[in-house]
Amino acid sequence: MSKLVEYLKETKTELKHVIWPSRKQTFFYSAIVIALSILIAYFLGIFDFIFGRGLEQLIN
Repeated sequence: MSKLVEYLKETKTELKHVIWPSRKQTFFYSAIVIALSILIAYFLGIFDFIFGRGLEQLIN
């Protein structure tokens, strides 16, 4: 039990050293992640469509 308490105290101390992002930075980085996720999904969807059509042509 004492190791758990020691761990929690050390964790609290370390969290004081963290430089947290501002609300504006958090919003900006979240927007970048969402935009890149949408672009990658679109990109993969296009390739899926192209390869699906190609496979369909090979089968028929």
